[in-house]
Amino acid sequence: MPQTSLATSRPGTRYWRCSREPRYSLAFALPLLLLYEGMAALLPASETRGVRNGADVMLKSVFVFVAGARGPLLFEIVLIAVCGWIVRRDLATHGGVRALSGRIFLGMSAESIGLALVFGVIVGTITAHLLGVLGALSMAPAEQLDFWTRVMVSLGAGLYEELLFRVILVSALAYVARRLFRWRPGVAAAFATIAGALLFSAAHYIGAFGDRLTLESFLFRAISGVFFSAIYLWRGFGIDAWTHALYDVFLLLRMG
Repeated sequence: MPQTSLATSRPGTRYWRCSREPRYSLAFALPLLLLYEGMAALLPASETRGVRNGADVMLKSVFVFVAGARGPLLFEIVLIAVCGWIVRRDLATHGGVRALSGRIFLGMSAESIGLALVFGVIVGTITAHLLGVLGALSMAPAEQLDFWTRVMVSLGAGLYEELLFRVILVSALAYVARRLFRWRPGVAAAFATIAGALLFSAAHYIGAFGDRLTLESFLFRAISGVFFSAIYLWRGFGIDAWTHALYDVFLLLRMG
């Protein structure tokens, strides 16, 4: 008696699997890149004052060193080319563009919104219990910036902070722990997640627009880093990046 695959017979299982794969995950993150870079290019210079997301600046610094003023553009070209190659390769093994489902992208959007809405409550509650205080959140972007500049920086945080601190840093730390220290994969992953979360938190206090360092805000961001790593490993880069970006935007709207 013929049997259908689990992915075919259970749509939820198909969504859970496909939404993590490159053809969906990277394609889902593309609008975030376009929104951030578009806003950075179109907003008046008097409002942005050249401000960009910190992780964006760090990632592009090598390209600026090599290519000067054309470095950021070169970075974008390389980033889009690499992601495009990965997506194309994944599509080739799954039936091409026609096999993509709009319902999966819609589900990823709803999932990212849901995760962003509950994220602050969960992490904030954990932080409050650990410190024994409430109001542990000190996450507002620099108040001296224009509202739309802060929205732009929030979108960039979702894209570039997750690319730098999750995709690159956590993966690199786990690789070093496995190869250099010969740690088991689970131990290496835990080390990479915690170390990456601490570095992620510390990065928010560097630079002219860095926040004022407090124990509450540092701990909140460190715990946030652990949760973002969990979302990245569990649900993939696309949902992770949008969850981070939407959370920052929702926080900005809530704080007026």
